[in-house]
Amino acid sequence: MHAPARPSSSPTVYVGNAGKDAALDRGWLLGHFKDVGDPRHSEAVEIKWGVHPRADARSQWVRGEERTALLVLISGRFRVELPGRSVLLEEQGDYVVWGRGVDHSWFAEEESVVLTVRWPSVPGYAATEKDQAAHPRT
Repeated sequence: MHAPARPSSSPTVYVGNAGKDAALDRGWLLGHFKDVGDPRHSEAVEIKWGVHPRADARSQWVRGEERTALLVLISGRFRVELPGRSVLLEEQGDYVVWGRGVDHSWFAEEESVVLTVRWPSVPGYAATEKDQAAHPRT
């Protein structure tokens, strides 16, 4: 048997736990916002392990989206709002992909865990500090 992985890092390798590491940076595990030199720094892609309590909602719609996104349901029931369409992810593995120029928002119908992959990794889109205080997982 292998020993369980422990968080560790080197210039080229990082080993951790998505649930624990996500709690340190509003769910984000990888992207431009990690320190340069950290193996999790990337300008090509962003990855988020989102843990959302029931009724958690994005505080505002993302408008003028410049990225492509993939959102995969790990557990729970999670609704993604897109212009003219609402997509309900309700079975583990359900996913939705949207491209550049597609505005979006979301709502956790039940306590949910979702994995989000976005590319490229670009600054912006973060909710204001006031919004983050009201909705810390936004």
